[in-house]
Amino acid sequence: MIRGRVKVTIRCRRCGERFILRGRRDRDKIETGFKQCVCENANDLDIETEE
Repeated sequence: MIRGRVKVTIRCRRCGERFILRGRRDRDKIETGFKQCVCENANDLDIETEE
């Protein structure tokens, strides 16, 4: 069971807005609480994680 904090960078492919968040890793899932970009885009995103 792997748990811990990770840095998550989310970039919107539509408007280019970038969000840097702290997420929580629990097994294979990372939870940040991010729902959608300010341009109302919720699906077309680039997501990078850093331990």
